[in-house]
Amino acid sequence: MIYLASQSPRRAELLRQIGVEYEVCAADIDEEPVAGESATEYVCRVACDKARVVYQRLAQTEKSPLVLAADTTITLEGDIIGKPLDRADCCSILRRLSGRDHEVLSAVALASEAGLLHRLNRSRIRFRELSAEEISAYCAGAEPMDKAGAYAIQGKAAVFVEWLEGSYSAVMGLPLFETAGLLRDAGIEIFDYDG
Repeated sequence: MIYLASQSPRRAELLRQIGVEYEVCAADIDEEPVAGESATEYVCRVACDKARVVYQRLAQTEKSPLVLAADTTITLEGDIIGKPLDRADCCSILRRLSGRDHEVLSAVALASEAGLLHRLNRSRIRFRELSAEEISAYCAGAEPMDKAGAYAIQGKAAVFVEWLEGSYSAVMGLPLFETAGLLRDAGIEIFDYDG
């Protein structure tokens, strides 16, 4: 069993999808970008910080915990686009993404007795042109408010996506290819080949 350093229902759903048993043990860290930090540096640092903080907490009472953490962010023209601050910010973000390509960076980290490892996934998405009415209606709901880039690809915003190059699961918030690689390196097999 591993510990998931996230309260994201999407990450939990993706771990269940590949049959990984986990217990949620959320991390409480500062997720503000550091001045001069690139989007890649930012997303990797945040994922690693989450894993490290939870590992250090658990290691005080448990022998050899395995802690998995992830972070996802959007980048457009070099800007890190995180979660919207409010509905007006949500609309502003979607207006920027409308009709354009953007990059989704999703980092996953695994903290264990052996140390801290991480991997990064880069995906590209193009949104079709969005009308002001669509943006307003989408931002009036709860779905975009806790999502990097102000949208959930697994939700209603799926109709905005003209194309995706990369990993659907990474855009959702947990890159499964990279996650499986980290778990395999730690001795956790996803598939039961005998069963």
